[in-house]
Amino acid sequence: MLDGQFLPLLVLIVFVFVALSVLFSFIPLRLWIAAWAAGVKIGIITLIGMRLRRVVPLKVVEPLIKATKAGLELNVNKLEGHYLAGGNVDRVVNALIAAQRADIELGFERAAAIDLAGRNVLQAVQMSVNPKVIETPVVAAVAKDGIEVKARARVTVRANIDRLVGGAGEETIIARVGEGIVTTIGSALSHKAVLENPDNISRTVLSKGLDSGTAFEILSIDIADVDVGKNIGAQLQTDQAEADKRIAQAKAEERRAMAVAREQEMRAAVQEMRAKVVEAEAEIPKAMAQALREGKLGVMDYYNMQNIYADTQMRDSISKLGKSDTEKGEGNQG
Repeated sequence: MLDGQFLPLLVLIVFVFVALSVLFSFIPLRLWIAAWAAGVKIGIITLIGMRLRRVVPLKVVEPLIKATKAGLELNVNKLEGHYLAGGNVDRVVNALIAAQRADIELGFERAAAIDLAGRNVLQAVQMSVNPKVIETPVVAAVAKDGIEVKARARVTVRANIDRLVGGAGEETIIARVGEGIVTTIGSALSHKAVLENPDNISRTVLSKGLDSGTAFEILSIDIADVDVGKNIGAQLQTDQAEADKRIAQAKAEERRAMAVAREQEMRAAVQEMRAKVVEAEAEIPKAMAQALREGKLGVMDYYNMQNIYADTQMRDSISKLGKSDTEKGEGNQG
C-alpha cells in the first residue's frame, strides 16, 4: 500500500525534472543571469525569441556583455541583425573596442559593413595602429644605357578605414609600386645613377599617389635591394646585327641566283644563235649551186670567193698563233 501511495508522486517528480531539463535547455537561464550580473538588461523572452529565430544566444549576448563592459552603447537588436545577415558579431565588437582604445573613429554600421564585405575589420583596425610592411617581388627594368637593373622594395602601409569598402587590396599596391619602379629606372640616363641614388626611386614612386582608390595609405617606400642584370642593349644590338647579316645573306643569295639565271639565259641565246649560223652556213653551198645553175654566179667568181675564204682562215690562224706566243712570253717573264 505504501508503494502505491508514493508511485504517483515519483512519476510527478520525474515529469517535473524532465520538463525543467527541457525548459532550461531551451531557455539559456545561465546566460541570462550572467547578462544581468554584467549590467546588460535583456529579457528572458528575448532569449527565447532568439531560439525561435535560430540564433545562438551565446554568440550575441557574450559580445554584448563585452561591449557594455568596454563602454560601448550597443543593443541586442543590432547585434542579432548582424548575426542573421551572416556577419561575425564577436569580431565586429572586438574591432569597435580596439578602435575606441586607439581613438579611431569607427561606428557599428561602418564596422558591420566592412565585415559583411568580406574584410577582417579587426585586422584593419590593428593595421591602422600598427602599419604593415608589404615586400614586392623583384622588379626588372632597363635604363637608357641598355643595362638591366633589378630592384625590390618594401612598402609600409596603413589601413584606411574609410576606403575598406570598395577599395583595392594589396595586389593593386604591389602592381602600382612595380610599375613606378619600372618607369623610374627606365627614365634614368644610366644604370649607375640608379645604383648611386636608389632613394630617387622611392621619392619618385611615392610622389605618384599610388594609394589612390585603395584600402591602404602608403607611409613609405624603401628600396631593399638593387642589382645589375644583363646588358640588354648590347644583346639587342647583337640580335639586330645577326638579323641584318641574315637579311644581307638572303639578298646576296637572291642576286647570285638571278645572275646564274641570266647567265643560263645568255648561254641558251648564244647556242640558239650558233645553231642559226650553222643552219645559215649549211644553206650557202646550196645557194651557190643554185646560182651557178642559173648563171648568176660565174666560175671565176666562185674561185675568188674561195680564195677570200682561205685568206680569211689563214689570217685567223696567224692571229691565234701570235696571241699564244705573247701569252707564253708573259708566262716566262713571270
